Amino acid sequence: MKQYVFTILFTAAVTFALSWGVWRLSLKYKLYPGIRERDVHTTPTPRLGGVAMFLGVVAAFLVSSQHPFFSLFWVNPGPVWAILGATALIVVVGVADDLWDLDWMIKLGAQFLAAGVIAWFGELQIYSLPIGGLAVGSSWVSFTLTVLSIVIVMNAVNFIDGLDGLVAGVALIANGVFFAYSYMLVRDTGASTYFNLASFIAAVLIGACIGFLPMNWSPARLFMGDSGALMLGLLMACSAIAITGSLDPAIVGDNDEFGRSQLLGAFIPILLPIVVVLLPLLDFGLAVVRRMRAGKSPFSPDRKHLHHRMLDMGHTDRDAVLIFYAWTAVVSFAVLLMYVGTSAEWPGDYLLGVLFGVVGIAACLFLTFLPSRRGGRPVDPFEPDPRDSGTHLEDAR
Repeated sequence: MKQYVFTILFTAAVTFALSWGVWRLSLKYKLYPGIRERDVHTTPTPRLGGVAMFLGVVAAFLVSSQHPFFSLFWVNPGPVWAILGATALIVVVGVADDLWDLDWMIKLGAQFLAAGVIAWFGELQIYSLPIGGLAVGSSWVSFTLTVLSIVIVMNAVNFIDGLDGLVAGVALIANGVFFAYSYMLVRDTGASTYFNLASFIAAVLIGACIGFLPMNWSPARLFMGDSGALMLGLLMACSAIAITGSLDPAIVGDNDEFGRSQLLGAFIPILLPIVVVLLPLLDFGLAVVRRMRAGKSPFSPDRKHLHHRMLDMGHTDRDAVLIFYAWTAVVSFAVLLMYVGTSAEWPGDYLLGVLFGVVGIAACLFLTFLPSRRGGRPVDPFEPDPRDSGTHLEDAR
């Protein structure tokens, strides 16, 4: 475990130092877009934080290549180099979009290309779904499922990037829980070593988010931009695929080998990424339905996004972010407790996780709707909002 702790601290330190450097250089050379009509912030703010996060991630991978404890996933370096290459591509495209606003088709094409590099050249694919011993039918199905999963997670994480510190904090919580899960899962399957690529990626992302948050906390001096949000989504998807897609369905489905937690063991790698993307996907779906029912374009701006609603209810930007953190933590920790309870055969198995989830969700609902008693500012649901581009919450700053 101490090697993972070192990885987290090292990545955090490098990312923080580089974030400060990127911020200073961006201000010096004016590497930031001008204030747009739809923006809220009045001071030009650099959006190149993703570059610092990427370099911190690369530094952690390079150090791990020289560390004997991480030699297991460097025995076959193909997946590692494919992940780093795909991440570099996404960061470059993200930076270009942050500076010059690329066409959405170019960005989507780059995302599919990056996911294809990981699935094809890195051979990191979902070969099996450990649900009742289910294996993916063919190589093309596996490839397609992997690529689509990576692209969906990338865009979902990118979509919630609308408030200072939101994505970094949510990703920090989700990866923290996922790291704990992946570490315990490898232990429960009887592996001779607990060091694996999935846990390492989660640890690196924890460090990158910790290192970046001081520069991104409200009021943010540096945004992670598309480059950072897409990178987080890509690596989180790779982490989930690295452990979920490689599990032997026969082992996971064996009660004697995996205990009574096999069902949760199958679903948690799917549930945790959903925990991160559930709110933005819900927000996006509601927006499309709402606008089309009103006879408007699905991409026409309005003031009924989830973060708009929370702000209009009376929450400050910082309070809204903290509530999003709470929702992520409650749901992810509840599922993790269910897994721990069943694998350790606690009395009641799932009971503690369920109780934690019920109490936590009740508390989150109370915090979410409490400001409504003070009265939020009523607005026209379809009043154009200068903070909102209608297609990307990053522009809602």
